[in-house]
Amino acid sequence: MPSVNLMPEEIFIDSVSIGRKRENRIDILKYKTSDSVYVVINFYSKSNSKWKLLNKYKFEKDYLSGIDPVITDFNGDGLNDVTYVSDVAARGSNEIRRLFIYRRESHDLMLVKNSELYPNMLYNKELKCIDALLLHGGCTTVFLKLVNDSLKATASVELSDSVYVKTYDEGGREKSKVVRAAGDDEFIRYKNFNPLEEYQ
Repeated sequence: MPSVNLMPEEIFIDSVSIGRKRENRIDILKYKTSDSVYVVINFYSKSNSKWKLLNKYKFEKDYLSGIDPVITDFNGDGLNDVTYVSDVAARGSNEIRRLFIYRRESHDLMLVKNSELYPNMLYNKELKCIDALLLHGGCTTVFLKLVNDSLKATASVELSDSVYVKTYDEGGREKSKVVRAAGDDEFIRYKNFNPLEEYQ
């Protein structure tokens, strides 16, 4: 944890949007030393009008980006979760975030362990899942479900020389089909894979 004299370079505090409004609070603090950048996340619940610390996390961070927190519902339970920028890739096109889900049952904040594998995450209301957009020589939209503390791919749409739709069974086995030639398409984010439907 940070030394007593080290002041945060960036501070984000919220108690009106995260989890149970005004009953939970999150502090995200970014620190920079001569040889590292890291983030400390503290999550609190109110007890007898006082804040009780429930979760404390510390992670290394890239040097280039701010924390840019986003508080929104990522699992469709009506309670807001949080992400922050932990890194960037593909020359800034892939925004990599750590995702934390507010758990209604225990009133705490759960780290989604593999969320950094899936850049540019959104909650997909139509499919009730999370989708991610991976930009590379082409692009891939991945559809993910939350299983315990991890994201698991259920399907993807890859746009490269052709448009490929892939689905994955419970064991992770892939079934792939070519839908069409890519044509002049460059980067498309899909909000459905069956049938293919693009974000507008």
